[in-house]
Amino acid sequence: MDSALWDELRRIAETRPKITELFAKDEARAEDFSVSCGEMLFDFSKTQVTRSTLDFLLSMSKNAGVAAKRDAMFSGARINETEDRAVLHTLLRAPQAPEGLEVEHAEVARILANMAAFANNVRDGSYTGQGGAITDVINIGIGGSDLGPAMAALALAPYHDGPRLHFVSNVDGADVADTLDGLNPETTLVIVASKTFTTIETMTNARSAFEWMAAKVSDPGSQFAAVSTAEDKTAAFGIDPARVFGFEDWVGGRYSMWGPIGLALMIGIGPDDFDAFLAGGAAMDAHFQSAPMAENMPVLLALIGIWHNQGCGHATRAVLPYDNRLARLPAYLQQLEMESNGKTVAMDGAALPVHSGPVVWGEPGTNGQHAFYQLIHQGTRVIPCEFLVAAKGHEDNLSHHHELLVANCLAQSEALMVGRSFEEAQALMAAKGLEGAERDRQARHRVFPGDRPSTTLLYPKLTPEVLGMIIALYEHRVFVEGVMLGINSYDQWGVELGKELANALTPILKGEESDAGKDGSTRMLLSRIKG
Repeated sequence: MDSALWDELRRIAETRPKITELFAKDEARAEDFSVSCGEMLFDFSKTQVTRSTLDFLLSMSKNAGVAAKRDAMFSGARINETEDRAVLHTLLRAPQAPEGLEVEHAEVARILANMAAFANNVRDGSYTGQGGAITDVINIGIGGSDLGPAMAALALAPYHDGPRLHFVSNVDGADVADTLDGLNPETTLVIVASKTFTTIETMTNARSAFEWMAAKVSDPGSQFAAVSTAEDKTAAFGIDPARVFGFEDWVGGRYSMWGPIGLALMIGIGPDDFDAFLAGGAAMDAHFQSAPMAENMPVLLALIGIWHNQGCGHATRAVLPYDNRLARLPAYLQQLEMESNGKTVAMDGAALPVHSGPVVWGEPGTNGQHAFYQLIHQGTRVIPCEFLVAAKGHEDNLSHHHELLVANCLAQSEALMVGRSFEEAQALMAAKGLEGAERDRQARHRVFPGDRPSTTLLYPKLTPEVLGMIIALYEHRVFVEGVMLGINSYDQWGVELGKELANALTPILKGEESDAGKDGSTRMLLSRIKG
């Protein structure tokens, strides 16, 4: 995109008005600066975006060709140019085959049907372990092969009626050891999720799980399944091809839980609820493709992100779900957004004229209020906040909990916006009997700057369908931001260098090779570790 447009966006941001002033001037601001998709509402009125600013952001998206590139993605064009691949994770949840993708869609349907058959066999006891019906399922993966299904399994806990689900990802032996501790290997199914079946962390954990199972199970391979395209390697591991589920190279890891990577989730909640999850994603896809840009939820979520990061210069973004079962959503979005858009060059290899993606972080409310919200409210840096909350919870007998939860969510976004002036703080201290210099000193500690932006995503209840909508919403947000930045959101070369160096360090740690050529710091640390 023309660097002059980014310069103009920054210039506009320099003169942005206060949020409270915008509300004072426009009684209908909340309605005008919010958008719906089904029963889901995205409210971005508590930001400094004006109508003219939004129009400029929309013109930037048009200049970047967002609509055309969106259509190219859905049509199967090879928009992942650095790897010469299509980007078709949306096909995994498409109810019907898009024109020209009938063959690919039929293959997706076949694999999903095989997954459902296997999931049902595990759930109804047709498939058993050496000790009988499967009671526990362990998903071993890392990155997109772990974060997505682990997040979704927690989010959809009220819908679990199958075996208990466990997730292992870290190569730290504590992860696999703590997970296996207390489980019965004779009634445990292990799913190894690695497209190439060579990912070192995943395969190290898989071999340890295999050894654990082999101590009690005569044929441990019979209680393993795999999500992989490397059937030769899965066969060598002892896994029957009937329990191997592959996916195409046009499905990136962090976009993959809609298909075989979601096998553990499907076993836990059942194929019907998994289908509802897919339907939610498909509903957001349809909205993204058909809604006008000014009413398009993924587009507007992306434009607000661009405004805060590249326009206003806010370097981080806090994701704050007021839904305890979305506790892993911030971690999931860290990978989705930071691995996708953490780039320094555009598609043509030229340096970006602006910073790329922000640092994404967060925790569920209300826990965060008693931790880092102090910095959000009174710190010297502005941190845009993205609140998520359900109108209703699942626990009808604990409705008073949910009322308190919602009250806290709404109060936080209000407090960030309105703040508290020095004069208001003075009055509070005076009411406590303080006077003069001491009153003013204490008052200064109770001033809230306010004018701190936030958005709120409101949904009826966290159902499988709603979760699918939320995840697809954020996927498309990443896409739109990537297009506007002119980068490839679908490669991740930044993870490769560390892997290469780790592979080179392993034989040094084992004493098989010399540390010659390593820097002084690394040599010192190696020496201390080896004793």
